[in-house]
Amino acid sequence: MTTLAPYGHLPYTPLRNDRMGCLMMATESTEAHGKGRVARLEARVTGAQKALLQRAATLSGRTLSDFVVASAEEAASKVIQAHETIKLTREEQITFVTVLLNPPPPGARLRRAAAKYRRRMGS
Repeated sequence: MTTLAPYGHLPYTPLRNDRMGCLMMATESTEAHGKGRVARLEARVTGAQKALLQRAATLSGRTLSDFVVASAEEAASKVIQAHETIKLTREEQITFVTVLLNPPPPGARLRRAAAKYRRRMGS
């Protein structure tokens, strides 16, 4: 059941996707209905965009909702992976591993910080 508060947390949060020019609204149910989907995501799209999405959904044998959710989830995963992955050239890989296996000796500043830490921690 969705409830409205007079202020504070509302069961919906308007979002704007300026790149596509679409107004999107995420809504959230306050009561779970089993293990199924309980959160809502609504999007305002043009007629042409909806027709394109519907055609793709039909060709893939899915409902429009399933197609949009799967496509958005796949795109989100790709964006997150791209931001969490570090790609190194072969030369950079060798340098990275070499420094890990043979670290340079600690400098004076690090030695002072380690001594200060030991004094504070009593070890």
